[in-house]
Amino acid sequence: MEVGSEAVVEQIYLIRHGETAWSLSGQHTGRTDIPLTARGEAQARRIGERLRELRFSAVLVSPLQRARRTCELAGLSAQSHVDDTLCEWDYGEYEGLTSAQIRQRHARWEVFRDGCPGGESTQQMSARVDGVLSRVRELDGCVAIFSHGHFLRSLSVRWIGLPILYGRNFGLGAGSLSLLGYEHRSLDEPAIELWNQVADG
Repeated sequence: MEVGSEAVVEQIYLIRHGETAWSLSGQHTGRTDIPLTARGEAQARRIGERLRELRFSAVLVSPLQRARRTCELAGLSAQSHVDDTLCEWDYGEYEGLTSAQIRQRHARWEVFRDGCPGGESTQQMSARVDGVLSRVRELDGCVAIFSHGHFLRSLSVRWIGLPILYGRNFGLGAGSLSLLGYEHRSLDEPAIELWNQVADG
């Protein structure tokens, strides 16, 4: 990287947890702590196969069981650190509802523009992911983050300097692997190097 002797994160591997009953049904799953399905567990093992040869300087994981179990089945729980700031968007009044159900109340609702009543606003979410990125940028080498769909979409667009609104343009499947890094190995050119590679189980 184009730096002196300071520590700098080189790549960030983003792992969205495996399938759950609610990711399958399309229900918004913020702080509801539900387990992986059998297919979700198989996806997590497949992710582990992809990551097996890599060495991470840090493995960060959301405290919710769907993310922790994905990390465990991927074989990285022994070196993981649970980080509360990696939780999914707090959907407030919209927790457990599908987008169709939410739009019966608010016809043009879009989480990346409107946030969630009783939960997190877009400004709060943007500030949270910016805080995570600030800390991760100070780490050395490769970092793995096990988290959630809307959180990781928000993190990724902020990594490349876009407003959080653009998270709506980056679909992210359950049990997927993505990669943040740099174009031309330059810290001035943060890039998305891989996106939404789903580990079907």
